Amino acid sequence: MSIRSLAGILTTTIAFMAALPSYADGMPTFNLAIRAGRFVPEVIEVPANTKFRLLIKNEGPGAEEFESIELHKEKVLAPGASSFLIFQPLKPGAYKFFGDFHPMTAQGHFVAK
Repeated sequence: MSIRSLAGILTTTIAFMAALPSYADGMPTFNLAIRAGRFVPEVIEVPANTKFRLLIKNEGPGAEEFESIELHKEKVLAPGASSFLIFQPLKPGAYKFFGDFHPMTAQGHFVAK
């Protein structure tokens, strides 16, 4: 492969990657940690009628599952793992979520305002 071909591929890749953050920057992002079988924070205020991203990090020693029956979302995270979920716009109100492996202590909810 010639230097010119490699430079063309690199330029195209950089241009493509530069376009991606414009989409990501437009979406509100919220963080949720899982520690000792609890969600931190337990209440997350999100803008109503707006698509958003939830970044989840399991800081606990065991696996945990984020689950919301109302919102039809679930995600299992191994110890130390991080992941994300994308939520479609929510109408104003409160929406519960819980940790399926610690349902008595891992409780939380979104408040869409």
